[in-house]
Amino acid sequence: MSSFDRITFDLAVMGGKACIRGMRVTVGTVVGLLAAGRSHDEILRAYPYLEQEDIGQSLAYAAWRLEDREVSLSTP
Repeated sequence: MSSFDRITFDLAVMGGKACIRGMRVTVGTVVGLLAAGRSHDEILRAYPYLEQEDIGQSLAYAAWRLEDREVSLSTP
C-alpha cells in the first residue's frame, strides 16, 4: 500500500469509510464531486476545511484501490 497520510479509517466516523484526515468527508464524496464536474476550487469553497493536498490524495487513493484486487488462494 502506498502512503496515504491524509486518508483515515475509523469505525466511529462515517462507519469506517475512507475519510479525509478524520473528518466526516469521505474520499468517495471528493471523487464524486470531481466526477460530477466540480473544480478543485469549487470543492475547497464548499468544504473550506479541506486542503488542495486532500483532493490530490483522494484521487491517488481511489486510483490505488481500483488497481487492488482480491485473489482467491483456494480452489473451489
